[in-house]
Amino acid sequence: MPSSSLSFPALTTSASLPVGASVTTPTVDGGPSATSTTSTGSERHKLRLVPHLESNRSLHFDPVDRDLQPFTVLRVGRFTDRSLAGAAAAAGGGGGDPLRIAFKSKVVSRGHAEVWCDDSGKFFIKDTKSSSGTFLNHIRLSGPNTESRAFPLKDGDVLQLGVDYQGGTEEIYRCVKMRVELNRGWQRGMNSFNTQALAQLRALGGGSQTEKVAQTAPASVTDCCICLYPVTVCQALFIAPCSHVTHFKCIRPLVNQNYPGFCCPLCRTYADLEADGRLTLSSSIILHSQP
Repeated sequence: MPSSSLSFPALTTSASLPVGASVTTPTVDGGPSATSTTSTGSERHKLRLVPHLESNRSLHFDPVDRDLQPFTVLRVGRFTDRSLAGAAAAAGGGGGDPLRIAFKSKVVSRGHAEVWCDDSGKFFIKDTKSSSGTFLNHIRLSGPNTESRAFPLKDGDVLQLGVDYQGGTEEIYRCVKMRVELNRGWQRGMNSFNTQALAQLRALGGGSQTEKVAQTAPASVTDCCICLYPVTVCQALFIAPCSHVTHFKCIRPLVNQNYPGFCCPLCRTYADLEADGRLTLSSSIILHSQP
């Protein structure tokens, strides 16, 4: 376990939810303290929890997206019929309460862990006396029924709630293993990389304005990252939602392994391959107006 001598920035109340909202403010040692109500207009920080696809036996759930204001506590635990998540929560992660994440697994405690961020955007997690443990990058944060101190949570960390019961043969007895994505909202929107990649793919396929596009677009789509051979015309290509391009033959085993879940081998971005791919009108106009 990491040394207890690690120090963390002092956590003080600087922002909360809108006027009248209830916020639990962590204390200096990372624990929740009294509830306060203040007004704020502070920046929100994005947290996304996605299934850890390297683990075949963990509980499957839909990606969880939350926007957190500084020092607003996000509670993570087991889904129950009495929970505020309501019937909208499926395998896990959903629900009507934006400050709660619930998973349908019996190895997860009702109040398993808490996550929050400070005003600089640094995220923290602590175990809240769970019986089966919270694991950060395969290291348990505290013993059974013991509250842990606050640990920093970084982009790309692997988080596990509980351990499999009876080998995890039934899904409801499987642990929840997920990968943490912090402030990555820009990857799922239009950016310079994916628009340039699309322009070059259009150039490969021919059509109008391809000569001008080929001259202006940077060489971002050149080689398959798996076989390292060129990506060119008359080939079956796979375009990931993050706009990285590979030969379909090369990527097919990885696609089939966890379909419809997919994790890009280059940027490690998780995506649902069956998600609605329709563009908004504004996005479509922008894409078609590329020179």
